[in-house]
Amino acid sequence: MAINLRRALGALAATSLMLTGAIAAAAPASVAAAAIPTMTGIRTGQNIGFDRVVLDLTAGPAPAVRYDLVDELIADGSGEIVWLTGEFFVAVTATPAAAHDDAGNPTYPGPQKFRTRNLRNVMAVAVTGDYEGTLSIGLGVRSRTAVTVFTLTSPNRVVIDVRH
Repeated sequence: MAINLRRALGALAATSLMLTGAIAAAAPASVAAAAIPTMTGIRTGQNIGFDRVVLDLTAGPAPAVRYDLVDELIADGSGEIVWLTGEFFVAVTATPAAAHDDAGNPTYPGPQKFRTRNLRNVMAVAVTGDYEGTLSIGLGVRSRTAVTVFTLTSPNRVVIDVRH
């Protein structure tokens, strides 16, 4: 009877290991299916009462976004100051998001910094980071006013509204 019990426990342990291995093997496939959205463009526009900056993203999970009003913009990774036209600065982060593909090739073909002469408050935009699934953008603004940051889907976009 003790031998049958040992065999039963051994079979149970082997089955448990096989199931655990199957679950572990399935995990990377689900992670790969949820690809990090990559930035393909930056658009700007003036609206009544606010300037809008839009980051166009590829398909994937909508990133969580946040912003901070800062004294200076800092490049992710290096910690260097990002010099940008403006009296005040807004640092925006989107996670998960990137500006490069899995091979490290840039997915955003535009400039890393540019002036926005057609806007009333936003003077310039810079890509300040693309590091470990976090995309960082900096805005140089004329005046410190209300900022709203949110995402839209179908297609994925990060929207940054800065009041005049």
